[in-house]
Amino acid sequence: MTLSTEVIIAVVMIALLAIIAALALGRGFLIKRRNTDLFGDMEGHEFEYFCADLLEQNGFVDVEVTRGSGDYGIDILAEKEGVTYAIQCKRYTAPVGVKAVQEAYAGRDYYDRMVGAVMTNQYFTAPAVEAAGKLKILLWDGGYLEGMME
Repeated sequence: MTLSTEVIIAVVMIALLAIIAALALGRGFLIKRRNTDLFGDMEGHEFEYFCADLLEQNGFVDVEVTRGSGDYGIDILAEKEGVTYAIQCKRYTAPVGVKAVQEAYAGRDYYDRMVGAVMTNQYFTAPAVEAAGKLKILLWDGGYLEGMME
């Protein structure tokens, strides 16, 4: 090989690496932006229906969005592999606190379900995580939702 051939190969390799890096970074940016825009434009009830559809796409059956008022804090009832769920949905702009965990706990018992969960586009406060551990409530945060969407 001549020096000019080596230079051309090196330049092509660098260009390919730059393209791969740009695509990888761009994909992550687009996913985060898409999800943020998607959730940001939704009203609370729209988010509940979005979550219900997401659950169905991930193998849940008998998925039912409860009525808006008098639902005892539960927004979705569902079942997967013989396990019944009572799910509280929260589309927030800040981390979700203890109140949502308490509502899922009370609603799980009210609807006589095996598992209670809180599903959100955000994350959870430390007290919410602690309460969920003690009350045996599942916490499905924004990262978990993104995983379900892939």
